[in-house]
Amino acid sequence: MKIHDNTEAELLLNVDVIRAEFPILARRVHGDRPLVYLDNAATSQTPQAVIDVLDDYFHRYNANIHRGLHCLADEATAAFEGSRETVRGFLNAADKREIVFTRGTTEAINLVAQSYGRAFLQPGDEILVSMMEHHSNIVPWQLLAAERGLSIKTIPVDTRGVLDLAAYAALFTPRTKLVAVTHVSNALGTVNPVDELVRVAHAHGARILVDGAQAAPHQAIDVQALGVDFYAFSSHKVYGPTGVGALYGRLELLEAMPPWQGGGEMIKLVRLDGETTFAEPPHKFEAGTPAIAEVIAFGAALRWFTRFPVDLVDEWERRLLLAATEGVKRIEGARVIGEAPGKAGVLSFVIDGVHAQDIGLLIDQFGVAIRTGHHCAQPLLHSFGLDATCRASFAIYNTLGEVETFLDALERVVKMVRG
Repeated sequence: MKIHDNTEAELLLNVDVIRAEFPILARRVHGDRPLVYLDNAATSQTPQAVIDVLDDYFHRYNANIHRGLHCLADEATAAFEGSRETVRGFLNAADKREIVFTRGTTEAINLVAQSYGRAFLQPGDEILVSMMEHHSNIVPWQLLAAERGLSIKTIPVDTRGVLDLAAYAALFTPRTKLVAVTHVSNALGTVNPVDELVRVAHAHGARILVDGAQAAPHQAIDVQALGVDFYAFSSHKVYGPTGVGALYGRLELLEAMPPWQGGGEMIKLVRLDGETTFAEPPHKFEAGTPAIAEVIAFGAALRWFTRFPVDLVDEWERRLLLAATEGVKRIEGARVIGEAPGKAGVLSFVIDGVHAQDIGLLIDQFGVAIRTGHHCAQPLLHSFGLDATCRASFAIYNTLGEVETFLDALERVVKMVRG
């Protein structure tokens, strides 16, 4: 299925040159089929420049950070803290002390739940979460609610996958203390109006945490302009390694919050016969030896990604999404799930009479990697009457030729299953 000539965004980004920076994209699978990787919402691939940073760390300056007096420790500490400054700049945070390194978005949300939530939420208080949240922005609040006697209220989503803003505003009461909402839905691609959500929450005296895992690779993020209280995202969605991410928290909030985990690094003074005192943010929340190499590579990935104009990245990924969406809709019995205006590069769909898992397994035989299942968003899918969808998700290195391959393989799979 031929669907394109070169577009201006493709030419300006020089997508072929970008692809050459990712060794894995040259792989051939299942015999001699070129890999078509469309599972970027789960994990993006990693460019050679970031791989080289990991390699360099272990070859030249593998050492624990802070407190060490030898040259390797100094170099590792400088590189680690350099990544903190890179994340600060990526989010436009006011102060690098507002950046806490975590194992990813999930741990960042749990940190807020267990530190801020335990300290400042009282029995009877309310938390608002949206219907479209990833489980990592639902379950930590459920655990906290069960422990603290809190109430969780749900912001509804319409049939297009758009948050109902009128219903959102109507949910607030004097007991509403926290809103937890995604910036971009991992299952639908819906881009939520975070600035408006923040405005309403703050007007009612509530704090707001935003899950930015899916927004970070697709758009510019300015936490000061958005006005968020907390913002979390993960390295492995933004061309970096797995197992590391960051939490932004407004400094006055982090200063008021107690530690979540205890151990080395997060203390000023430990006494057995008196009160232990804690370090200032962000180190108060970074107990133990962190993922040093991964944090350094995380910074390298952000520096790699921010070389590209975000408006061109957005334009290119929307072109990929449009081509894929139009092609899927031409398949008999296909239905796209989530058609919010201005959505990010996520395409979820179902096809009548063909189970999503069968599609995922069979299309892989043609070299096409997509994701199938509930995408850790079971409440959202159940609201659409579904248990699973197929999801193709796009990144800066994907091409319209790959979209053609995906659509051709999908048509062949559907014909195979339907006989």
